[in-house]
Amino acid sequence: MVRCAYLELAEPAFPSTVHELAEAGVRHLRVVPMFLGMGKHAREDLPKLVAEARSRYPGVQIEVVGPVGEASEVISLLAEMALRPFAPPDNP
Repeated sequence: MVRCAYLELAEPAFPSTVHELAEAGVRHLRVVPMFLGMGKHAREDLPKLVAEARSRYPGVQIEVVGPVGEASEVISLLAEMALRPFAPPDNP
């Protein structure tokens, strides 16, 4: 099962998504932070939410991987995109 969850300003919120998955019988969650780097959300906000979820659902193993923007594949793709020739948008 794959679900999207947000830390703020959008739904579904991380806690409600963890609740949904736990209620569905999921016992291992892998959280893949869709951040470009280790900013405040990845460094402070997400760990706090994960700690709360681990406390609330002790039977669920919650694994958090690094922000996607720090993955070598993403870094390579961003570098490739930055090096592409400039193509001005079409003007209708």
